[in-house]
Amino acid sequence: MMETEKSCEVVQASDRYSRQERFAPFGSEGQRRLASSHVLIIGVGALGTGIAETLVRAGVGTVSIVDRDYVEWSNLQRQQLFQESDAAERCPKAVAAQRRLKDINSETVIHAHVLDVGVAELEELIQGVDLMMDATDNFDTRLLMNDMALKHRIPWIYGGCVGSYGVTYTILPGQTPCLHCLLGTVPFGGETCDTAGIIPQAVQMVTANQTTEAFKLLGGYKKELRGKLFSFDLWRNEYAAIAVDSLKKADCPSCGSHPTYPYLSASHRQKTEVLCGRDTVQIRPAKPIQLNLKETADRLAAVGEGKVEQNPFLVSYSTGVHRLVIFADGRALIHGTKDVAEAKSLYHRYLG
Repeated sequence: MMETEKSCEVVQASDRYSRQERFAPFGSEGQRRLASSHVLIIGVGALGTGIAETLVRAGVGTVSIVDRDYVEWSNLQRQQLFQESDAAERCPKAVAAQRRLKDINSETVIHAHVLDVGVAELEELIQGVDLMMDATDNFDTRLLMNDMALKHRIPWIYGGCVGSYGVTYTILPGQTPCLHCLLGTVPFGGETCDTAGIIPQAVQMVTANQTTEAFKLLGGYKKELRGKLFSFDLWRNEYAAIAVDSLKKADCPSCGSHPTYPYLSASHRQKTEVLCGRDTVQIRPAKPIQLNLKETADRLAAVGEGKVEQNPFLVSYSTGVHRLVIFADGRALIHGTKDVAEAKSLYHRYLG
């Protein structure tokens, strides 16, 4: 290689992060801290791909991505790291994302994990992590993340979106209310992207807010954190920043003065069982809930992809080779699979 070509490469490499370093509130010190950070992203769908790409382009030192699912054609509308060949091959999302991220920034170390996150898995994944980012699609996993982050004193950033609505909140162990504190007070909603749809701009708004908070935390600028729960509805032109400090509970079993981390125990986890002799997985929520079967049937019928049947005791939803039989207490039989991870994915996709 000629000397001029070598010097050109050096200049380009040193210039890589210059635009964010020139942003005075962040600067070269923020960039240095970013480069030594390790971020764990749970979920590699719409939010996860957006978060991962932003952080990898920005020069985060190590990024670990985790997802149990594979790429489908409906993902391409909003999950920005994937392409048509990934959907055609049904490539695992974590693997497809890792390939693309390596092409974006070879300096970042990227760990890809194709698995269904449980307590044991997350206990291992969280070791050495500076920040955990929520990009999952269900509250069972989020509450598990919440308790694990609190146990290990690691900050995490909640994010969710559906339709044109989005919400995000940064949780700092020992300082802010946790997700458990907010349950029952903050209306998180139960719709999913598969039942209510979603526009990509809602995804982008959530990831922009999540990753900006990540920059502040990882760069050493905690004083600049928003400190409020941020929500919006782009279609209705509504935006709100809600102070939730008063919701922190001294007796919260997750973050209170005597924490027991209930969502790390078996009694607070969703229960799954492969039924003997049948191509079926049964899923039960950790605690019985009361579903409105008519509303559930109407929501599934609105999807327009499968056949919905209902009687006073259950709702049946057939889509492709699978049939979901849903009972009023939240229990469901997922027919057409013995794969627990696939069954859980279908359950959360259609029931939230």
